[in-house]
Amino acid sequence: MTPGARLRDLMSRGTVVAPFVFDGVQARLSEDVGFDAVYMTGFGTAASHGLPDMGMIGLGEMSANAARIASSVSVPVIADADTGYGNEANVARTIGVYERAGVAALHIEDQEWPKRCGFLEGKRVIPAEDMELKVRAAVAARTDPSLVIIARTDALQPNGWDDAMARARRYRAAGADMVFVDGLKSREVIIRAASDLAGIPQLLNTWLVTPQEARDLGFAVYIHLGVMLRHFADFRAQLQELKQTGAIALAESDATVEPVTRVLSGG
Repeated sequence: MTPGARLRDLMSRGTVVAPFVFDGVQARLSEDVGFDAVYMTGFGTAASHGLPDMGMIGLGEMSANAARIASSVSVPVIADADTGYGNEANVARTIGVYERAGVAALHIEDQEWPKRCGFLEGKRVIPAEDMELKVRAAVAARTDPSLVIIARTDALQPNGWDDAMARARRYRAAGADMVFVDGLKSREVIIRAASDLAGIPQLLNTWLVTPQEARDLGFAVYIHLGVMLRHFADFRAQLQELKQTGAIALAESDATVEPVTRVLSGG
């Protein structure tokens, strides 16, 4: 089965939960503890370059990271592809590059370039009809019909609820396999999105509901940001501890590289 076919098979059995990862070791650890898929985050990929998620890196850096992650694991990789890096011709090329990288799915968004992280203010979106052209170009460009094309809209913050819902429906009608309304910042709006777009496969990006709640609400894919946020917060706290005390308190189980080495060596 191709990566896309494996992801579609998983989705046919219920909500697929995919933690955020931005490098190979995080992906391998996710697979080792039992996750059936991973999500290559654009926020994390940009951060790994020491940059904010504000359009500072492009197709080359993003697709290279997607290829590294996909080659590290056997589970499907869902990848951020930003805006597709241009018009519909650029989107078609992006699809080919990401397919060759080995991803199972990718999402493109309707923001203007340079884009901004979906949870930041100040986003602006392109006309919906321009995004429809991008969606159609993406669907036409894939050589594997199982590759999952996800259309993301960031219209909620700049344009409001009605426009975001209308765009999601238009992108689905244009051929997207799934829609992704980003910037859902409360449980109430998550529940409302599940209801208003009922019958349309949706990707949910949050930490505000549990995986079981996401399943109950009918989301097809649930990508979980919390692991990455916790990673950055914990790492910063440990650096502060080392700077202030000259040491880092480690539990006995922490004071070895063997678990990670075992995972990386396939043991």
